[in-house]
Amino acid sequence: MIHGFPDFWYSWRDQMAALSDRFQMVAIDQRGYNLSDKPKGVESYDMSLLVGDVAAVIRHLGRDKATIVGHDWGGAVAWYFATALPQMTENLVILNLPHPNGPLRELRTNKDQIANSEYARNFQTKSPSDPTVFFGMPLTPDTLSSWVRDPAARKHYVEAFERSDFEAMLNYYKRNDPRAGADAPPPPPMPKVKMPVLMFHGLGDTALNADGLSGTWNWLEKDLTLVTVPGAGHFVQQDASEMVTSTMRWWLSGRYPR
Repeated sequence: MIHGFPDFWYSWRDQMAALSDRFQMVAIDQRGYNLSDKPKGVESYDMSLLVGDVAAVIRHLGRDKATIVGHDWGGAVAWYFATALPQMTENLVILNLPHPNGPLRELRTNKDQIANSEYARNFQTKSPSDPTVFFGMPLTPDTLSSWVRDPAARKHYVEAFERSDFEAMLNYYKRNDPRAGADAPPPPPMPKVKMPVLMFHGLGDTALNADGLSGTWNWLEKDLTLVTVPGAGHFVQQDASEMVTSTMRWWLSGRYPR
């Protein structure tokens, strides 16, 4: 289970508690976040290294493969992990991060998505010390935690972000995020995903337009289960926790029968 921005392993707390009776649940802090290492330099956040981190965790646990679950930047890592290391990927579960080909297409043609991605361009061009870098606010543990609705959970987020590296958070965007507009390069070729895929998308997401989901089936070899969730935002695993958890349990149980 791989979190995104701005988040940490705790994002998966509900799913871990509910599914641990059937499955070994492992949630990581990505590099730069909370208790994980925080290497310096933009190049330290290249996608190939983020994929390698996940592979290292699987091997550390004595496993050859796993079901990979990712949200936001964790979703991007999960997509690339599945295409780079299909032999280590049993199933793929993606939350609010369309297949990379979808957003790349929308960033070339969809005015709404281009506008919605303005925050990412700020992250690419501004420093973490800029007082307006985070949606017009400074990067602080409090502003980064402002999306968390549960006050008790928000306390854990503030503490985690106090241990995190803000420069590292922005380096994900500086190293890996595509440019927008009609002059942007075409999507790079990616091999088709070879394992079953379960996707969730909160339709209230103001960062990633649901139009990016269109055509996902063209980039997969196996079955796709797509769950769109009205009323849920970008952090669908928390906004619609019960639906996400119960659907994951149903879907995974069918692939790992007792």
